[in-house]
Amino acid sequence: MSKHVILLTDAHEAPAYELIEALRAAGVKTLIEGLREVEAELALTRRQDSEGSSRTPGPPPLAVLYELVPGADLVETQTATDHARTFWPGTPLVACRRHGNAYQGLNLRNLDGVTLKRLGFRAIADKAAQLPALLQEIEGHGVTGALKLPEIIQKPVEQGSYSLPLKLKAKGIRSAFELVSSLHFIGDQIGAAHTALAGIERLVSAKCWTIYLISDAKTVEASCLEAIAVRDRDRQPIAADVEEWRRTYMQEGAAIPLYQSRAAHLAAAGMGTLKKKERGKHVVAVPLIFGERILGILEGVRDSQDESSFKKSEIELLDALSLPLASALANAVRIAEAERLSQTDDLTKLHNARYLRQFLLNEIRRARRYGSSVTALFLDLDNFKQVNDVHGHLVGSHVLMEMAGAILGSVRDTDALARYGGDEFVIVLPDTGVDLAGVVAERIREKISQYTFTGGRRLKLSLTASFGGATFPIHASSPQQLIACADTAMYEAKAAGKNCVRFSAAPTPNPRVENASIATGLATED
Repeated sequence: MSKHVILLTDAHEAPAYELIEALRAAGVKTLIEGLREVEAELALTRRQDSEGSSRTPGPPPLAVLYELVPGADLVETQTATDHARTFWPGTPLVACRRHGNAYQGLNLRNLDGVTLKRLGFRAIADKAAQLPALLQEIEGHGVTGALKLPEIIQKPVEQGSYSLPLKLKAKGIRSAFELVSSLHFIGDQIGAAHTALAGIERLVSAKCWTIYLISDAKTVEASCLEAIAVRDRDRQPIAADVEEWRRTYMQEGAAIPLYQSRAAHLAAAGMGTLKKKERGKHVVAVPLIFGERILGILEGVRDSQDESSFKKSEIELLDALSLPLASALANAVRIAEAERLSQTDDLTKLHNARYLRQFLLNEIRRARRYGSSVTALFLDLDNFKQVNDVHGHLVGSHVLMEMAGAILGSVRDTDALARYGGDEFVIVLPDTGVDLAGVVAERIREKISQYTFTGGRRLKLSLTASFGGATFPIHASSPQQLIACADTAMYEAKAAGKNCVRFSAAPTPNPRVENASIATGLATED
């Protein structure tokens, strides 16, 4: 039999769906057994005879789980532990709380952790989502070996209470307030993570701080932690003042974690904030939770030989700071997505004219600095109106999407392809002169003329395109001039019979006019 657990439940209660689903997702088979008074009495009388025997042949279960329903009393729970010891001796006993509604929580008193440990439970899961990671920990230490589970730091019961610890000194309050305030002005995840680590280092000392993002994995085994910011005390000196550490940690770079702890993976699996000793190191792992989702993990590591374990007050402070940090990471994703959508064409998913203008401005600035060239290709589909008139606009829209895919396959990753409007597209080729741009344009023109467009309806449509090109600094000295020259050249291609490539014949701009055009163009684009 594959790895499995025994689930003990009250005879009148069906197992919680969340518990069964969590075990199923983790690949753990569940054998359910309902407790009955007669069976419990029989177990008590046969305890001596059953010592060392197993109720079921084959490999022993990973653990015996017992669901603690709201209001479960001491006698019922003791009966469950006696039953487990009788039929599965030596198997770790794990309690899993089932949460009732708000009225039950007010009227029923639950057994505390100390009482449950005294009854023989080796671990207590407050949520079903914690079970897969908890079972992994049990499996790693063996069924009969010493089971050293991580310390689960319980957060305050009051929801929405994220105030700083009461005993925090004035200097710490100022540093914490400055950290939280600075996170509001950062629009990218890496920047937020680096800023957070710089501020946390000033509040809680550690050899290494790391912030991980969690991949969208469906199972605990497949979970992946990706480090986006690392603060290593040995490799990077602590900044002397606030402005210095801001400058230091806002720089993006490859985040290589010094140490990825087991506690970080358990926290990512829903075990909450963990404090653990691993391989001679003191580790704390704080989940960064936004809404109902764990976005990432904040991990702190100390050397056990030179430093003490993390204090309760320090963990409380990290818990308090985890909310604004998680919010900053989530907001950075939303900001990046909003920015992406504002620069993306809805139909073709290519860049739009807004993105094109900024990209072209940046490339011309770079070309001016390094003395290179930038070419813009302006292409317009020939007789595209007939497609809409004969087959309808839905077919026309699908043809434009097919056109985007056809062109994308012929440009480099460093090039920019944008839908300029209607059936017009613009390709920007950095570090490209007239000769090479002409080869690229001719290759794309030929590919389009040989392409069969279906329009999403298994049609066989043939189209052509007219190309116009212009190059900086030969034909233009600003982004506006470059697009205008390429557009004019495209109309020359139309006049020459369509389905051809023409480059701008505009002369090199006058240096006196060029300076004024550059200033006007930069002012307009900025």
